[in-house]
Amino acid sequence: MATGRVPTTANSPLTAKGDLFTYSTAPARLAVGNNGESLVADSAATTGLRYSATPSASNPVLNSAFQVWQRGTTFTVSSFTYTADRWQAYRAVAGYTVSRQTTSDTTNLPNIQYALRGQRDSGNTSVSEIYLAQSFESVNSIPFAGKTVTLSFYARAGANWSPASGNLRVRLFTGTGTDQNLLSSGYTGSASPIDNNVPLTTTWQRFTYSGALASTTTEIGVYANAIPVGTAGAADYFEITGVQIDVGSVALPFRTYAATIQGELAACQRYFYLVASGTGQLIANGFYVLTTQFNSVVVLPVTMRSTPTLSVVTGTNYYDTYNGANDFLDTLSIFGAGTKVSGIFNNTEASGTQYRPAYLETNNAAAFVAFSAEL
Repeated sequence: MATGRVPTTANSPLTAKGDLFTYSTAPARLAVGNNGESLVADSAATTGLRYSATPSASNPVLNSAFQVWQRGTTFTVSSFTYTADRWQAYRAVAGYTVSRQTTSDTTNLPNIQYALRGQRDSGNTSVSEIYLAQSFESVNSIPFAGKTVTLSFYARAGANWSPASGNLRVRLFTGTGTDQNLLSSGYTGSASPIDNNVPLTTTWQRFTYSGALASTTTEIGVYANAIPVGTAGAADYFEITGVQIDVGSVALPFRTYAATIQGELAACQRYFYLVASGTGQLIANGFYVLTTQFNSVVVLPVTMRSTPTLSVVTGTNYYDTYNGANDFLDTLSIFGAGTKVSGIFNNTEASGTQYRPAYLETNNAAAFVAFSAEL
């Protein structure tokens, strides 16, 4: 081998089609990988090389880096509550706050800007569990059936993180139903091929866990929960970001579902689309079908998962139609709902000239209009 010549068949370690001649402390054979896998450098591997699933399949965890928060960036949770887009939190009692945080760590994180913080409020004495989950559509789950997958994420704890042993329990659940909500209703045929107590510290770390999914899997979901202890201090929280699922037993470098923030937003809008919130925000143009009914049409930016419902916060004079004069409205309703176009109307308080056009806008800081097609 000192001459640099290719070894002869007699002293070659190669035994099968596709084998590679490699070296560790001596000439070694690297068996060919599975169909579709790529050869990658890995200093931890015996020969410095290994085959890995090609990361062409998108990370199915939407909003995995917590970039999209259409509903707001701070939530008081005492029931099933969607927080960051696609992420649902739950606690049976008050005293649990979910918020967006800036990571401010380029040493231990791969330049991820945001994280989700789940915090027990300072002074809270309830030891009721806190939960966080994301449920995937069946269409995004079925491609992983019968495969070994790796769940990875970055996490850390606050200085007063109280659960026993500093643990955050993280699981990947599977089910055999269709488009069910993991947290609020659970999965038919539920199983948890990945189930680990994760000991958090105050420093960001990447955790990776692997498991084999049954061939009958039709839905998957990521699930985290913790049981607090004692009275909460000022920093009784966990933070998480960079949540990813890969095919195979190795976690690949972190990537989001989409290559751009616009793509990530569009993927989230399949489930929830914020039309307007706050004061003076345009909702839609429309006209008075009758003197007592104002109709408007909203063209949705993406095709939603299913026929949406209207998510609206109502109150005295929260909304206004305007065309030279104000017509204040307290409530709004949905009509002609479709996955591409839906209508918003009021037929109880509207007072205008039939067929007169006007635009609909918000008129209160608490006003909020959105379409939801969540699981």
